[in-house]
Amino acid sequence: MILRMKRYMVLWGALFFMVTLMSLYLMLETINSPKPYTFTGNQVLEGIEIKIQKIEKDLAKNQEMVSQIKHWVNMLSKGKSGVEEPSVPFGPQVIETLLGVNAPVEGQDNHDSQGGAPNGPEKPREPFKIEPGQKVMVTSSTCTATKHPPAEADIDMHKVFDVVPFDNQDGGVWKQGWEISYDANQWKQKPLQIFVVPHTHCDPGWIKTLDDYYRQQTRGIFENMLPKMEEDARRKFTYAEIAFFSMWWEELNDDRKERVRKLVSDGRLEILTGGWVMTDEANSHYFAMLDQLIEGHQWLNGTLGVKPQSGWAIDPFGYSSTMAYLLKRSGFENMLIQRVHYSIKKHFSREKTLEFMWQQQWDHEKSTGILCHMMPFYSYDIPHTCGPDPKICCQFDFRRLPGGQHRCPWKISPVPITPANVAERAMLLVDQYRKKAQLYRTNVLLAPLGDDFRYEKPEEWDFQFNNYQQIFDYINSHPEMGAVGQFGTLANYFDALHQDAASSSVSFPSLTGDFFTYADRDDHYWTGYYTSRPFYKHLDRVLEANLRSAEILFTLALTYARKNAASNFPTAALMQKIVESRRSLSLFQHHDAITGTAKDPVVNDYGRRLMHGLVNSKNVMMESAAFLVLKNKNDYVYNPEAPILNMDEVHENYESLSSKPVISLTSQPVPVILYNSLGHTRVQLVTVWVSQPHLKVQDPDGNIVHSQIEPFWLDENPEKMDSTKYKASFIARVPALGVAVYTIHGVSGSEDLQNHLVSTVFINSKSGQQQNGEFPIETLSGNENFSINNSMLEATFFGTTGFLKGRGSVCEDFINRHNSSDKLAVCGLRARNGKERSGAYIFLPDGPAQPLIDNLPLIRIMRGPLVSEVQVNTEFVQHVVRLVNSPGVDGNTLDIHNIVNIQKTANKELALRVMTDIRNLERVFYTDLNGFQMQRRQTLDKLPLQGNVYPMSTATFVQDTLSRLTILSAQALGVSCLQPGQIDVMLDRRLNQDDGRGLGQGVLDNRRTPNHFRLLFETRDTPLQTSIQTVGYLSLTAHLSSLYLTQPIFLMPKSGVASGTSLPLAFWPRFSPLQTELPCQLHLLNLRTMQNKDDSPDLRFIPKDSAALLFHHFGSDCDFPIYTNTCQPNEGQLTLAKLFKDIQFHSAVATSLTLMYDQQEVDVSSELHIPHMEIKPLK
Repeated sequence: MILRMKRYMVLWGALFFMVTLMSLYLMLETINSPKPYTFTGNQVLEGIEIKIQKIEKDLAKNQEMVSQIKHWVNMLSKGKSGVEEPSVPFGPQVIETLLGVNAPVEGQDNHDSQGGAPNGPEKPREPFKIEPGQKVMVTSSTCTATKHPPAEADIDMHKVFDVVPFDNQDGGVWKQGWEISYDANQWKQKPLQIFVVPHTHCDPGWIKTLDDYYRQQTRGIFENMLPKMEEDARRKFTYAEIAFFSMWWEELNDDRKERVRKLVSDGRLEILTGGWVMTDEANSHYFAMLDQLIEGHQWLNGTLGVKPQSGWAIDPFGYSSTMAYLLKRSGFENMLIQRVHYSIKKHFSREKTLEFMWQQQWDHEKSTGILCHMMPFYSYDIPHTCGPDPKICCQFDFRRLPGGQHRCPWKISPVPITPANVAERAMLLVDQYRKKAQLYRTNVLLAPLGDDFRYEKPEEWDFQFNNYQQIFDYINSHPEMGAVGQFGTLANYFDALHQDAASSSVSFPSLTGDFFTYADRDDHYWTGYYTSRPFYKHLDRVLEANLRSAEILFTLALTYARKNAASNFPTAALMQKIVESRRSLSLFQHHDAITGTAKDPVVNDYGRRLMHGLVNSKNVMMESAAFLVLKNKNDYVYNPEAPILNMDEVHENYESLSSKPVISLTSQPVPVILYNSLGHTRVQLVTVWVSQPHLKVQDPDGNIVHSQIEPFWLDENPEKMDSTKYKASFIARVPALGVAVYTIHGVSGSEDLQNHLVSTVFINSKSGQQQNGEFPIETLSGNENFSINNSMLEATFFGTTGFLKGRGSVCEDFINRHNSSDKLAVCGLRARNGKERSGAYIFLPDGPAQPLIDNLPLIRIMRGPLVSEVQVNTEFVQHVVRLVNSPGVDGNTLDIHNIVNIQKTANKELALRVMTDIRNLERVFYTDLNGFQMQRRQTLDKLPLQGNVYPMSTATFVQDTLSRLTILSAQALGVSCLQPGQIDVMLDRRLNQDDGRGLGQGVLDNRRTPNHFRLLFETRDTPLQTSIQTVGYLSLTAHLSSLYLTQPIFLMPKSGVASGTSLPLAFWPRFSPLQTELPCQLHLLNLRTMQNKDDSPDLRFIPKDSAALLFHHFGSDCDFPIYTNTCQPNEGQLTLAKLFKDIQFHSAVATSLTLMYDQQEVDVSSELHIPHMEIKPLK
């Protein structure tokens, strides 16, 4: 009895001690919590709410322990034997549970040990379970637009490809056309209006770097332009690339700036398109295409006060309807293109459809139509712009006069115009103008007069303008010639064109589709550049994601800093970094940059600029995130040498692959800030690199979450683990546009009960003696097939090669076709032999790609509850296929990571082949245009292999009436569908020779190149009547998966070197700025802080008080359900007043895409509807 009473008193004493300690802790936490910065509204309430929730949880735990103690005491007092131990341990463990700290456990090593099991039985691991994403059916009301047939148009490019023979017949002097004739009397009543448009095309990097081109050539063009244009008011000039123009502008004094402004205001100098560069239209993503357009337009508006009117794209190698959309929604009504397949040009010339209204295939209201002028001949140089006969037109390029260094290849030189020869010369030139006019519908003719880097010498200005002016004077004084000649701008031409069309009742046909793939002659298809230099295509997309995320986070941080008068936020310093990053990304969209078609030193220069922009963007994110999550904003100190947060990944230089910082773990918790730039909550797997395998991960509420540890394998010995670092993965939940703070502790091996070490199986082991630490390892000698799975999918692999063999469904609701023979293979192509061979631009293979059989490669199979993956090391590719066991969208796809290395090959191209049992018997497939929309393609036997390759910026899919396979890509590459159910994705190419298009070198600077894909397998709820859809759309799951792939969650560990305060920094557990999250279909394309005048030293990096919001409503195929717990679809509605918690809209104005033209006020309290496919800008 005495013994039982002693036990009774001890237990009640312990209970009293713990309750007292808990009460003291709660009071001290309330009293000693640092006074938060004067954040108002919901953020303070949210912090209080989180604390209350934590107290409630702790009290509930306390009550549970009290109940268990009571139960145990009662059992003891009644003398019962065999009483079970309480389920909640006593002693220091209880204190740790109550206080949320790591108290040392008596008799065990401290938590900063490297592991090692303590004495006694090992505690069982807690099983990891997930709730898969909820199946959500997209209602028909949200998809009425995408259910419609394609918009009607007079010209459908799919049908044009069906009827054009692509036969390449010799047309005489116009080699790719025919002999043109005309009736000389047709201009008696109404003379032909001829607009000669002087221009120069300046590549911001190609043979020389941007800076070298500026110093050696482009600067001279501008310097000569100003005085030469002022010599004669009849002279006109056009120019496009703002990257160069802005460099010159910085050198001008105020007087010269005013002289330039006068030329512009007088309509004599026209800025064409106004983008930072003349963007590529195959590889570039629509975010970057629009961003470089905004950057150029905002620069022009802030300096010259200019709003460009005409699009000018004479050198991109094919044309996307996405660019036509961007120009139209930016306020343009007219545009011009040049590099179109020569057979398509011939067809359009015969039909007199070289000028057409280019509209979007999904636009039933015909609001996207923009008048497009297609140049009819081989090139944009002077020999190919006055008419069909280049040997005659070359005689009117007066830079080639005898005595100079330039000659006409037809060996007939120009002659100076004199009174003695002007009549004969004028008639010869007008004859070419008349023949060219036969290809168009109106009586207005455009004749460009220029080429690459023209007018750099003052002599050329004199030669061209003086000689042409004499010809014009003669023509205009002889009305019997039926012509009127003049210098003009592109705007002059289009104004006259519209007037003539209206007076003559001429209409222009409508057109839908695009102009890929481009061939300039014979079977020389420009499809190689879709893949050339893929390392830099990947780096481009990494910068784009970092810049967009930095823009959004900076705008939010700046808004909160202004709201609370925080003078310690480094506004100007971070704004400068953003502007520089914008221009780094914008420059790389140039059609000889992202295309991989520049000389090696120029590519290196682009790489350095991309890396500079990437580091800047990451710095902006780090500083903005730190400011937002700090409880006491007075603790924030901007110190670039000792930042509060670390970067999420680092590069040694622009040529290296990225790596993550290794978090050194001890018993002290390390905060890791997770940032989500998307407009809805994300639940997905994230990975950090850590110094030890035993750890504990806690979410913002202090709950321990399951984690998985994977070893690193040494490059020099792929069967040996690296003992200095490990990959730690866990499922994170991060609020929309917000931040969540997770913490990671180092613990002993017996305490990480929710931490799981992967098991590894080796096949085709070379040594048979793998390092075996704490990770279970097994070696198999056979070549039997094997599989990995998550809660949704199962993937089967060949035991001989390690590549995918088949795919099935674990969740029956996910895929109805449970077993499918989907296969992967790496294939190789060789450049064909002969005089003309593949190069940076041109793809000329010696035949279809052949599988590369790697005999018994080393295969690693790693399985864990969160992630399972198969790693294969082949001669050219480190190939990883991964399945993530996540309730988020990332759990729906098969992940593929490759590191491609073909540095030791010659004239070789590599492709990833995906083979399925999908029955697209007519070889119809779909590729995206710039990540903005999908375009139907069809493999045609009348085209060579290289003519059936198309650009894939982010996605491609094949389908039959029931099933669809979508390949989502993190970088731009070329893609084809040469056989039913098969997709070949180009990975890299190495070419020993030039392809004769001016570059003068092969492609031999290959790097170890990462590429990342996601394979999405989907089944329709209702089968289609036919597998061919004229207009294709990604499913909502595909859209979300693409966003998760290209817009990652950024992880920023707390830095160990932060300075500026001696006190520990206290973070809010999360920053959640949205009151209402965006629906699944609405994507926040950007939240962009507006820059002040660029040429004002005092204002240049002081942001304006306004920002631009750009939303994009995805068009989606609604026959596929989505599996998600994080967003809901609607019809594209949102209410601005309900969007943010602490940010109020004083006003909002709908504007053009590049923010140049304000349209109408938007009622922030009313529901705003964004039509499907449209981008809606507000400021």
